Amino acid sequence: MGPDAHAGADAAAEPTKGTRYRIEALAKGLEVLRLFDESTTTLKLREISERTGIPTPTAFRVVATLEEGGFLERLPDGGLRPGLSVLTLGSAALRGSTLVQVGEQPLRALAETLGETVNLGVLRGSDVLYLARIRNRDLVTANIQVGSTLPAPLTSMGKALLAYLPDAEIARVLEGFDFAQATGPNASRSLAELLDRLHATRAQGYAVQDEEVAAGLRSVAVPVFATGDTPVAAVNIAVAAARHDLATLEGPLLGALRATAESISLRLRAG
Repeated sequence: MGPDAHAGADAAAEPTKGTRYRIEALAKGLEVLRLFDESTTTLKLREISERTGIPTPTAFRVVATLEEGGFLERLPDGGLRPGLSVLTLGSAALRGSTLVQVGEQPLRALAETLGETVNLGVLRGSDVLYLARIRNRDLVTANIQVGSTLPAPLTSMGKALLAYLPDAEIARVLEGFDFAQATGPNASRSLAELLDRLHATRAQGYAVQDEEVAAGLRSVAVPVFATGDTPVAAVNIAVAAARHDLATLEGPLLGALRATAESISLRLRAG
């Protein structure tokens, strides 16, 4: 067999554009794992079957396989929740993120200088996903950690990212978002109100969260850019409202945050 024949055989072995190599059992397992998020932390087998459309006997085998691999953990009441293997994979993915690697040193320097909580996040649908978090122990918040998500319209990082999208895209991303779910006293109560705030955010280049996530919490965020005019992430400083008023947040703290965001942006462009 000549070299051309070998080349043809090698080419035939390579996946071609549009070709799907799908392992159904694996796809079902991943579908089950995707059911779990911030609002759905435990599920029963029946619920898994109903939500995925996977027949109960098949769902039972999928769940058993995931349990054996440590990807699901069974609770005493029969409920299932993500296991340590999922957490290990998630941590590895976040540690391997270019954004996290590039942002870690500037964020730590900012946190040490100010003594405040700093975060790095990205937009995922209508939520902000926290990729890095260096927390000041004095900040009383919900249980936010790396991998947590919060509704983008209620957060400073979310608004800093949404603000750079066209209004029509913002409406599409937030379609179905329930503004009534907000518990913060100053949260936007409609898309129109949010759009007004986002227009101001883009004009000034930063976003403020003034007791919109929850009473007693404030934060200021700025976007991080790699290339182009669309931010790839946002960074923020989160503080207790009792310790910092808006003037401080939009003054000295914002200045330090902008310098950090610019440092991260420069590192991304250089990399």
